[in-house]
Amino acid sequence: MKHANLKHHKVWRCAAPFLIACMTFGWFPSFAQQAAQMNSINQPPATASFGIKVGPNFSSVTTKFSGSKETSNLLTSVSGGVYVNVPLAPEFYLQPALLFEQKGAKKVYGGNSDELFRLNYLTLPVNFTFAPAVGTGQWMVGIGPYFGYGLSGTHSGSFADSLISFSHDPFSGDNGLKRFDAGLNVLIGYQLASGINFGVQSELGLVNLLKNGNSDNSFRNTSFQVTIGYTFR
Repeated sequence: MKHANLKHHKVWRCAAPFLIACMTFGWFPSFAQQAAQMNSINQPPATASFGIKVGPNFSSVTTKFSGSKETSNLLTSVSGGVYVNVPLAPEFYLQPALLFEQKGAKKVYGGNSDELFRLNYLTLPVNFTFAPAVGTGQWMVGIGPYFGYGLSGTHSGSFADSLISFSHDPFSGDNGLKRFDAGLNVLIGYQLASGINFGVQSELGLVNLLKNGNSDNSFRNTSFQVTIGYTFR
């Protein structure tokens, strides 16, 4: 009986490595396939993908008149449009977008006196975006320039002390605003595996929009948006 047990023990010792190898090579392809599927969910698609986004826009203007600098109160409005993700390398892509944005500002002088700029822009931000996989989704961190064109707008105000009110097109006249705007754009957000994404985008205007502006007289846009979007895969 002792010799029989010893024989079975030797057989098991010889067969065990073979059985373990079979189990390993049988399990590893399945695990690798599952990992690849998860990775493909987390990563941006290998081809260009399109998306839409919309959300509130919070804007202000920084003005300088005769060297005196002032930043207005925030004006709440809307923004929205379409974007495309163009892969450049793993986890890196180029994201240009075409957005309609309402910018501007509100100035309150006390009492019933105020001044309002409401400016409608068609904006082209171009972000160089890093999208590392986190969990079942991915972060989106981007930076790049933006270019805007003023479609229309209103400049209105009322001054209770003098009983004067006015409203006109801020882009008209020699002393109005330039239609072309440009500056720096920064984006941060998170995209779920389903394609739904949430983000915050900020635009810092670098162009002096006054037609007759100079270093002591300027008008610049600043805004940030909170967006919800969807990427079609």
